[in-house]
Amino acid sequence: MKELSPTTPAETVAVFRHGIIGSLTQAQLEQGQLRPALEQLSRQRFRPPGAQSTRQYSVATLERWYYAWQRRGLEGLTPRARSDKGRAQALPAQVRQLLLDIRREHPHASVPVILRTLTADGRMDKAQVSATTVRRLFTEAGLDKVGLREATSSKTRLRWQAERPMALWHGDVCHGPTLQVQGKGRPLRIHALLDDASRYVVSLEALHTEREVDMLGLLVRALRRYGKPDALYLDNGSTYRGETLATACSRLGVSLLHARPYDPEARGKMERFWRTLREGCLDFLGSLSSLHEVNVRLWAFLDAHYHRAPHAGLLGSYPQRAFDSLRPAPIDFDEAQLRKALTVRSRRRVRRDTSVRIAGKDWELEAGHLAGRIVTLCHCLVDLSEKPWVEHEGRRYEVHPVDPVRNSRRKRPWKWPHLEESAPLPAAFDPPKALLDKALGKLPEHAPEVER
Repeated sequence: MKELSPTTPAETVAVFRHGIIGSLTQAQLEQGQLRPALEQLSRQRFRPPGAQSTRQYSVATLERWYYAWQRRGLEGLTPRARSDKGRAQALPAQVRQLLLDIRREHPHASVPVILRTLTADGRMDKAQVSATTVRRLFTEAGLDKVGLREATSSKTRLRWQAERPMALWHGDVCHGPTLQVQGKGRPLRIHALLDDASRYVVSLEALHTEREVDMLGLLVRALRRYGKPDALYLDNGSTYRGETLATACSRLGVSLLHARPYDPEARGKMERFWRTLREGCLDFLGSLSSLHEVNVRLWAFLDAHYHRAPHAGLLGSYPQRAFDSLRPAPIDFDEAQLRKALTVRSRRRVRRDTSVRIAGKDWELEAGHLAGRIVTLCHCLVDLSEKPWVEHEGRRYEVHPVDPVRNSRRKRPWKWPHLEESAPLPAAFDPPKALLDKALGKLPEHAPEVER
């Protein structure tokens, strides 16, 4: 059984006071015996809760505690807050009202600015009140920054969570410290996918870039390992609002959701994870100089600590247990479906030199008959190192990178049909001569013979 202890500081003080006068409350005192007992008790020394030294209490104080216990029990010994707390009693009523009016009309003005302005105007003495007292006054009136923000907000923020693991994944990127790679500073971007219900990190990787294709690669690795979630919840940045990611999620049957702009509180779980990652790992990277060194430390932090540490949002459970115990049994993942969903197709005309541009790079076809024709360019985002290809009229054509130096040494298949014996003779076709013969009244050379 857990130890029973006071729940609040006020209750702790009440228990301490009862411990002093407890013997008197249980004794059967005759008339005239209470006063001597209180005087004897006032000569003893006691250590209050949290104090470093002992002290004595007067007879009047002990008598007040005694009768408060008789009337209301332990609640009567509980200290009460001042009824005028936060009202800045040192200020005249007119000055207090002036401060409150200024705060309501100018909610973004800071307390130092307000005091400095009123002092310069001569409406307040510089030593009359401190900034701390004014802040307490604003808090009591509900005019502090938190109160003003909640008062002007048109929505109520509630704590929420997905009903089960694999129902919703959060995706985001964190900016880490700059890496010194071969004497040059390179940015560090940590991409992660977090399961909402269990707080389990399904995928995490450190890169130098922050692109849509980076998040897509992270998603592919998570899909292969755990299957697909019901929905993906991303930031509202332009990096994650591209057509590629939206099309891929639609083909996979994953709902793509975006947070509202300028509302970081809506993605509190992800922000809290980034804070944990910074305090436990990112702030201690030191002089690392490669992404590999960063990634192995990030993965070790997840596997050895984060996934096995109790989480307040899980009522003391830890992400690994919550993810494994509640998520449904994994199903066979269809790799063909994944490749089909992440295959990008676009229509483009092949140049006269049989080259096309795919994903910012020039590629060359061996099929010379496609020069000048409109074809379908294809490349799969599952593996960015995989070569693209061309589709046309139901056939697939391979491509390779354009190499102008190599092409300069290649022999062209020159053909001179009029020098080949097996080549067919050219068809007789001479429009000017046909018109000349007609004008001169000559019979056509190839006119059919008329039967006589």
